[in-house]
Amino acid sequence: MTGTARPTRRAALTLGAAVVGVPAAGLVGCSGEGGAARPSASDGVERLVYGSHASQYAELSRPEGRSRGTVVVLHGGFWVASYDISLGRPLAEDLVGRGWTVLDVEYRRVGDGGGYAATFDDVSAAFDLLTAAGADGQPVVALGHSAGGQLAVWAAGRRRLERWRGATVVPTHVVSQAGVLDLRTADEQDLGGGAVRDLLGGSPTQRPEAWAAADPIGQVPVGVPVWCVHGSDDTTVPLSQSAAYVDAARAAGGEATLVEVPGEHLDQIDTGTPAWARTLALLDDIAPREG
Repeated sequence: MTGTARPTRRAALTLGAAVVGVPAAGLVGCSGEGGAARPSASDGVERLVYGSHASQYAELSRPEGRSRGTVVVLHGGFWVASYDISLGRPLAEDLVGRGWTVLDVEYRRVGDGGGYAATFDDVSAAFDLLTAAGADGQPVVALGHSAGGQLAVWAAGRRRLERWRGATVVPTHVVSQAGVLDLRTADEQDLGGGAVRDLLGGSPTQRPEAWAAADPIGQVPVGVPVWCVHGSDDTTVPLSQSAAYVDAARAAGGEATLVEVPGEHLDQIDTGTPAWARTLALLDDIAPREG
């Protein structure tokens, strides 16, 4: 599998700086339904295309032998085009080696045709690829880091929203890694240098429909178990983002758990860290390894 180098500490420092000054994306009305899945195999990875834009694709990897289920990996990077699917490839490789089928998703991002609602259309369409790929009644786990955590939780509840009511595949479980789950607070704290407003195309008063549809904390409960894994030393997305979401979800009758782990933001997607080991343990609880 290509592009499997672990994120470095230098990348962690770059993450916070690169998002500053990225222009806001305009509203894009594409539904993400214009392209059928067209697989091509390379090094055991199938590229599945779900639209005509260059960023509308996902990489499907299958384990040897029986699959434990499917993990849909949604990368982070404050929803901006500077960060891409390569962030998810080390996780995908590790998970496939542990018996999981993995769909590593690319999607349109701010600066690359994304924003509300195009980014959300893409994530929904990528999940629906699993209808063709075959989930076979096994667990479908949405695993998202940072901005990807927001998208993972959103995907679990998207069929309540008129635009995505026809979605066919919904996660059975969600694992949010340092997710941006309270968008209004994230905006007030200027996380990512205005990244939330860039994603949603304006302030809550300018784009109320976008904020209402996109904010995970406003959509509780989503109807499936959610684990919020968050580093105690995370200064990029503070632990309070996950804590606030879990409190709101539980108050609304949902099943949500805060899992505090050691380390900072990118430890979540470094496969050699205790933070990643804790995520693997959660997945083992969802679908225990055979033997």
